[in-house]
Amino acid sequence: MSVVAQESRGRTAPLAWLLVLGIVLAALNLRTAVTSVGPLLDQLAGSLGMTSLGTGLLTTLPVLAFATVGAVTPALARRLGEHRLLVVALITLGIGLLGRSMVDSAPVFLLTSALALSGGAVGNVLIPTLIKRHFPAKTGIMTTVYTTSLAAGTMLAAAATVPIERAAGNWHVALGVWAALAAVAVIPWLALLRSEPERTAGRADVGPMRLVRNKLAWMVAIYFGTQSMIAYIMFGWLATILMDSGYTTSQAGMVLAVFTALNIPVSMFIPAIASRFRDQRPVVIGLVSAYLVGFLGLWLAPPSTALVWVVFVAIGMGSFPLALMMLALRTRTPEATAALSAFGQSTGYLIAGAGPILVGVLHEATGGWALPYTLMIAVLGVQLVTGLYAGRNRYLEDERLPKAVRDELPETIAA
Repeated sequence: MSVVAQESRGRTAPLAWLLVLGIVLAALNLRTAVTSVGPLLDQLAGSLGMTSLGTGLLTTLPVLAFATVGAVTPALARRLGEHRLLVVALITLGIGLLGRSMVDSAPVFLLTSALALSGGAVGNVLIPTLIKRHFPAKTGIMTTVYTTSLAAGTMLAAAATVPIERAAGNWHVALGVWAALAAVAVIPWLALLRSEPERTAGRADVGPMRLVRNKLAWMVAIYFGTQSMIAYIMFGWLATILMDSGYTTSQAGMVLAVFTALNIPVSMFIPAIASRFRDQRPVVIGLVSAYLVGFLGLWLAPPSTALVWVVFVAIGMGSFPLALMMLALRTRTPEATAALSAFGQSTGYLIAGAGPILVGVLHEATGGWALPYTLMIAVLGVQLVTGLYAGRNRYLEDERLPKAVRDELPETIAA
């Protein structure tokens, strides 16, 4: 039952605030399995005897998990229920985080990491659906809450893992502590199990792959993929770009920290601005323009001004919360949101995973950054085209769907 439905019965306030708390705590956890590893990657590889193949697999696991597990999340939600599935996902995330912190074997570390990332992948798809179901009239506000919490969790794990490792004297504690945060996040969702939304009876699951003939679904997916690709490129290569320009390791690290920290205010403001309009195309254009200014500045301006251009790139990163927001804005019902969320994120993350690899290949082949920057600007072109289509005031259900898909959608969607 939605908050809106319960509002008419006069008992929505406690439930609504519990849902907000649950979304905030869950979002804080969705990236800890990813960003807690990066600062300790060299130490982990040495301690576990991990080969370069194993290290490459570890850095690729997030994309693989987000794409594959995310695709089956709507089917799992229809079987278990959305609240129950999120409880399972957070428990799975916590077990994976705790398990990998206790091992000294590279294969087991990879397996437990995959387990933790699977829990995060389920949360990626579920939370936009829960926002659409419980807060249909406040999608913009709740997307702001969600993306800000997601950015805060991302930065917290990236910034705090090394200090914890130094204080504890080993990496096991530094990685294991994030399992405690996952355990805390489960608590409100256990309390929310009694308010599990009703599932549509007598309908087959509308999996995300059933949307392959829907143009809007593809535009949202490609927009999501291009913004994720640029994010992965910047997080993976920005420090190297700066050091090649003459920055020291510490200076590059400081700029990267500023870049990461800026994601929090950007995640707060972009959904709040975009939700004021039914048409998000002006926001799409503004974010692409900020990206373009930032990339051209990093490429062509004096290296000493890099921090200025990094700020522009960080503003462009507002395309991530905007893409998440579109999952709810471009659908009429939670069921459609679930399908679009799974399709858009699964397809998008597969697209995004190629970005850092392509940049590495181009940089190694040329010894410079001209071709990588050209690639990123070309990706921006695709982002602009798809964003202009996805940002227009339209709905997934109004696009042409195969009759078999329409027949399986709930009546409120297929109408």
